[in-house]
Parts: sequence; structure tokens; C-alpha cells
Amino acid sequence: MLAPADLPKVCELLDTDPVVNVFVAHRAQNSRLDPRWLGGQIWGYFDQGALTSLCHSASNLVPVLGTDEALLAFARRAEHHSRSCATLVGPADQVAKMWDYLSATWSPPRDERWNQPHLEIDHSPLVRPDTSVRVSDLSDLDVLYPACVAMYSEEVGVSPEIAGGASMYRARITQLINRGWSLASYDDHGVAFKAEIACATAHAAQVQGVWVRPDLRGRGLAAPGMAAVVQYAREHIAPVVSLYVNEHNLAARRTYERVGFRQTATFATLMF
Repeated sequence: MLAPADLPKVCELLDTDPVVNVFVAHRAQNSRLDPRWLGGQIWGYFDQGALTSLCHSASNLVPVLGTDEALLAFARRAEHHSRSCATLVGPADQVAKMWDYLSATWSPPRDERWNQPHLEIDHSPLVRPDTSVRVSDLSDLDVLYPACVAMYSEEVGVSPEIAGGASMYRARITQLINRGWSLASYDDHGVAFKAEIACATAHAAQVQGVWVRPDLRGRGLAAPGMAAVVQYAREHIAPVVSLYVNEHNLAARRTYERVGFRQTATFATLMF
């Protein structure tokens, strides 16, 4: 387990691929590797004294720059802990190698998503931004929260409110609003379009939770909405905007392509 004193080395390693690694970099920097703030641990693998690979171990198990030897070591360490992660997620080749080992002892995932294009944009959007998309504020929370629940349930396959999770999920949405990381357009019936910045560093901002209200789908709201998110994030948060999308979601992939995103990697997510 890495400690706060290791943070400079961790950041240096993460900066070798700062967009793909933005989630772990965000978590490392915000927690300063203190397990109390991280809600877990970040493991390091050293080769001849040099830090070469990382693994974020909390509610998400995320390998980073894993060599074959490191991924085996991380999997063995994960195996010796009771599985507490909800997902194993990251670059698809690294997730696959960890799962080859863990699958012998861990219960099968309830969902496997092996081909999730990781997309980036580092320039102005190619579509005119929707000027009705704005940063949400706390007065929007009661309207915004049901849309976030609907998006999560649709995307993940279970509600974030199960097992008493409503208060925690509402606190998470409140946190994103307070950071200026929730963007949405609203009409008389509630949220029309929404998206959030899930995590960010000085290098990149990762988008999550993109959603158009079902009765408005097919009307061309998604691309201008995403263009507004990209424009805002690049002006106020980081120069590169990223996300990853399910392979089968062809409508979303076409939207992101129209906006100007390009694929730079492939992720995989196993949900337990």
C-alpha cells in the first residue's frame, strides 16, 4: 500500500498517460493517498526500486499501467481481501489479465462490458453548443436528482437507491453541483439534457452521466448538449475532455463523433 510520502512518484507515473489515468490521478491528488479520504488504498508495484504500476482499490478496482507481473501481484492481493469493489474497470487488456486470475475465486460479475471505446477531445467542439445548457445550482437539486437516478438505473442496470443508497447518491450529486461539475438544460417537465464531470485534474476532465429525457430522444439534443459540456470543461476545468462509452450504444457513439471526440483506448468494466 502506498502512503502520502509516495504521492510525487505516483503523480509522475500517472502523468505518463494523464487522460486515460484521470480517475486515479483525481483520487490520488484529492486524497493525498490517505486511506481515510480515499476510502481504500492505492497499491504500487516496484521493479528494481522504480514504481512502474498502480492499482486503485476501493469501490472501484482500477489497474494503471500494469505490467504482467504487476497485474498478477495486484490480483493476488485483491484475492486475499474480501471482494468489496463494485467494479473492476480500466484499460481492457489490463482488466482481462486481472480477471483471468481472479475469476477462479471471485463470483461471476453480473455484467461484463469488454469493449468500451475511450474517447477524447482536445479542441473546440465541431457542433454549435446548446446555449440552454448551464451549470446547475443547489436550487436545481430536487429536479435534477430524479434524472440522475434514471440515468444511473438505465446505464448500470440497478438503482443507486437500493440498500439505503439514496442519501449517499444524493450527497454525491450535491457535491458535483457544488463543484460546478453538473451541467443540464431544463424545461417545464424537468431535465431535458444533463451530464456531469466525474473527475478532473489539470490535464483532463472525464464526463459521466450523459442523459436525454426519453420523450426528447431522437430530436438532436445530445450533440449540442455535449458540445456545451466540452466547451465549458475546456474553458473552466481542463484542456482535454474524455469519457468512455459502451460498444453497443451506437447512438451515443455517433453523437460523440459529431462533437469531435476520437477513440484513444479501449476500456472494460466488470460489474459485481
